[in-house]
Amino acid sequence: MSYLNKEELLAKLGLETKPSVGQAILSALGPFGIGLLVGAGVALLLAPKSGRELRGSIRSKIGREAGDGASKGSESHGTI
Repeated sequence: MSYLNKEELLAKLGLETKPSVGQAILSALGPFGIGLLVGAGVALLLAPKSGRELRGSIRSKIGREAGDGASKGSESHGTI
């Protein structure tokens, strides 16, 4: 008589083991991680500017908006 392991015995009975919570979480995080990496790669390939250019334009835009807000604020406070 050959010895059956747990999986073979359950398969002969028409049953299967229930995955643990950890296995369920890992099986869900795998495709998510792959999608995250693919998305980041596509974003890098399709980015219209380099990182240095993008950071510079963000800084200048923030500076302009801060300057506009300060000038608007001073104008509105000067009149009653």
